[in-house]
Amino acid sequence: MEIIPVDRCAGPDGGAHYVEHLRVEALSVGTYSIPAGGTDPQRPHTEDEVYVVIGGRGAFTGGDRTVPVGPGTVLYVPKHEEHRFHDVTEDLVICVMFAPAEGSAAGGA
Repeated sequence: MEIIPVDRCAGPDGGAHYVEHLRVEALSVGTYSIPAGGTDPQRPHTEDEVYVVIGGRGAFTGGDRTVPVGPGTVLYVPKHEEHRFHDVTEDLVICVMFAPAEGSAAGGA
């Protein structure tokens, strides 16, 4: 078991920020934060992802679908799918799970 301290979730400067909390071969888990009015610069990944919105409000577009997001929203994004959070009206805090671990399917560490 590993306990993940809450203080590792905060971004340093007000921009979108990702902090990885756990990495094993089969998956990685982190927290992604986007401030209200912020932008989501991410690109499609080589791994499947699950997002769980912990706090905040905004919208999410994956493929050709756009949905509102808020606390409790769970989203699945298949590898290589274009996706992003946008129209962030309240600071978003999102738990992100990659399977396998982020970057590993592309040959990353």
